[in-house]
Amino acid sequence: MPELPEVETTRRGLAPYLRRRRVTALTVYQPRLRWKVPADLPRQVAGQRILRAGRRAKYLLLRLESGTLLVHLGMSGNLRAVPAGTPRLTHDHFDLVLDSGLALRFNDPRRFGSLLYTSGDPRAHPLLANLGPEPFSASFDADYLWRITRGRRIAIKQLLMNSRLVVGVGNIYASEALFRGRIRPRRQARSLSRADAARLVRAVRAVLAQAIRAGGTTLRDYLGADGAPGYFRQRLYVYERRGRPCRRCRTPVRALVQGQRSTYYCPSCQK
Repeated sequence: MPELPEVETTRRGLAPYLRRRRVTALTVYQPRLRWKVPADLPRQVAGQRILRAGRRAKYLLLRLESGTLLVHLGMSGNLRAVPAGTPRLTHDHFDLVLDSGLALRFNDPRRFGSLLYTSGDPRAHPLLANLGPEPFSASFDADYLWRITRGRRIAIKQLLMNSRLVVGVGNIYASEALFRGRIRPRRQARSLSRADAARLVRAVRAVLAQAIRAGGTTLRDYLGADGAPGYFRQRLYVYERRGRPCRRCRTPVRALVQGQRSTYYCPSCQK
């Protein structure tokens, strides 16, 4: 599933093609995505200029003159820039056509992605209003992480993946950040010291930043805005490395299941 690094990679890849361009048409080939694309959306956005491409958590926010398009890539989606009129591929579901002659084309085999619109403040949209801080923001610091872990018996990995507490730390990146922070994924959140919290905040930011520089992580379906896969998979320390030697200490990596998701860790490096 595309997570924060993949969505941010897509945003950065598309941004140069979007700023100050005008939408000439929205062509919807398949409206039945995770939520049905509103029937009047093509009329609402046609003729509007794109002011900028932003991101909140795993949502792309295309700011228009009179509103904002919210795009979610779902589990298998990608958004890429193609010449308008390029023959469609299977699972191409909409084109946002620009006055430059390019189109943003959305492909999503599983159709868990979405295209929505709000004329108000996107931060107040029901999908965004209750989200936690961005991991690169000043709000997500050691004091914040230490404070929200107090009294919580939940495993620290599950807490990191709670988007109401912090956004963008998906399954892959939670495992990798906990490895770099030398913290076992099953540790109760309340057991973290202030030093643990500071180390984990640094690890979360380092992992996400490195993943963005590598273009995200492609395990199966994800492709960036230029159609290229992400290369962070080659730099993973523990994820999907069960039984293989830890890159730091050579101890075999172990795996377990938490919340129906696979977790990977080094029993020697992580305490």
